[in-house]
Amino acid sequence: MLNILLRNAGRFFPILILIFAIPVFVSAQDSLKIISDTGCVQRDLPDVIRAALHKPPKNKPESGGSLLLVPVIGSNPATGFIFGVSGQYALKMPGSTLYSLIIATAQVTSKSQLIFMVRNNIYTRSNKIFLTGDWRYLVYSQTTYGLGTTSPEGGILDYQYNLAGTETTDDSLCQPMKFNFTRFHQSIAFKIKPGFYGGLGYAYDGYAKIVDEKLRLEPGDTFQTSHYAYSKYYGFPVDKYFSSAINANLVYDSRDNMIRPYKGIYAMASWRGGYRFLGNEKNVNYFQLEWRSYHPLSKANPSHQVAFWAMGNFSGAGKYPYLVLPATGYDQRGRSGRGYTQGRFRGPNLVYGEAEYRFPFKCGGVLGGVLFLNATTTDNPALDLKLFESIKAGYGAGLRIMVDKRSRTNLAVDFGFGQKSFGFYLAASEAF
Repeated sequence: MLNILLRNAGRFFPILILIFAIPVFVSAQDSLKIISDTGCVQRDLPDVIRAALHKPPKNKPESGGSLLLVPVIGSNPATGFIFGVSGQYALKMPGSTLYSLIIATAQVTSKSQLIFMVRNNIYTRSNKIFLTGDWRYLVYSQTTYGLGTTSPEGGILDYQYNLAGTETTDDSLCQPMKFNFTRFHQSIAFKIKPGFYGGLGYAYDGYAKIVDEKLRLEPGDTFQTSHYAYSKYYGFPVDKYFSSAINANLVYDSRDNMIRPYKGIYAMASWRGGYRFLGNEKNVNYFQLEWRSYHPLSKANPSHQVAFWAMGNFSGAGKYPYLVLPATGYDQRGRSGRGYTQGRFRGPNLVYGEAEYRFPFKCGGVLGGVLFLNATTTDNPALDLKLFESIKAGYGAGLRIMVDKRSRTNLAVDFGFGQKSFGFYLAASEAF
C-alpha cells in the first residue's frame, strides 16, 4: 500500500500540500503573532445567559462532566420523518488529566427505521489506558453509487441534498438499499510512554435483511446493481454477511483536549485481521492510518488555528463484502466527506484529506466559525480505476457556539458542498 501512495503522490499533490506543508508554514509564523497576544478570557453560552439575567458567573468544578443534547428533526425520501436526539458527555475520569468523551444518538423515523449509536474515547486514571469504541444498531435505508470516485457511471443527474449525511433527493443512477446494520468496535490500548499507546481490540460489522431496491433479475427485465454484481463476482452472499476481526493499534496522542484541541497531534496505525476461524468467508487483512494535527495562530487565543486530518483505509480487491468496504462517513464520528451523503464514495482502498481553518468572531467570544476543504479518492478494480486517478473535493463553512468552556464543547452547524451535492450538519463537537 505504501508503494501505491508513493507512485501516485503526484496526483494527490495539492491535498498533500494542504495536509503536510501548510502546518510547517503555520508553525514558522508563530513569531508574527497573527492575533495580538493580548490574552483572552473564554466565555460560553451559559455565561452569556447568566449575564443577560444579571446573575454572577457560575464556576463549575474542573472534574465535573459536561452534557450537550442536540435535537434531530428532519425529513427525506429514504427515511421519512426523523425524530431523535444526539448527545455528548465530556468528563475527566478520576485521576486523569485528559477529557474523555462519550457520544450517543437515538433516532426513529416514520418508516419504522431505528438508529442507535454510542461512541467512546476514554482515558483512565493517570492516562494509563485509552479505550475507544464504536457501537451501532441501525434499521436503515441508504443509497449506494458503485465503487470508486467516478461512480455512478454517467455522474449524478440531479443536485443531491442531504441532512447530516442522509440523502434527501432521488436520482435515476443511484441504487437505494435497505438493511439492518450492527457494529461493535472496541479497543483497549496501554500507555507505553507519555503520549504513546499500544493495544488490541475486536471489530464486528454485520449486515442483515439486505434489500437491493433496484435489483431486477427477471428475463427481459434485468438490472444488476453494483452490490449484486460485486457480491456474485467475489462469492459473497447478497442478503446478509458480516466481518469479524481482531485488531492491533499503535496510537500517539499529544492533544491537549480531544474534544476541541488547541494544539497537538493524533496519529494512529491499525491492523485488522479477519480470519475464517472468526467466521469470515475469507482470510483478510485491513490496514488503517490516520493523522490529525492542530496549529494555533496565536499564543493568546489558540482557538484561532488551522487543523489537518488525513486518513487511509486499505483492504484489497474482493477481500470484504460490499457494504463493509471503506466508505466516506463511516469513521467513528461519521464526519468525513462533508458536502456528500454518507457512503457516497466507496472502494477497497480509500484515502481522505481535510484542512480546516477555525477562528473566533471575537477574542474569548462565544461564537466562532470554520472554513473547510476536503478531498476523497477511492479505487475500483473492475474498471481498472486506481487510487488518486479520480479525486472528489468538498468544501464549506460552519458556525461554532461555545456551550461549555471547561471541556471546550462547541455546538457545530456546518454547510458543505461537493460536486452536485450539498449537505447540512448539526452536531456536538468538532468534525475532527
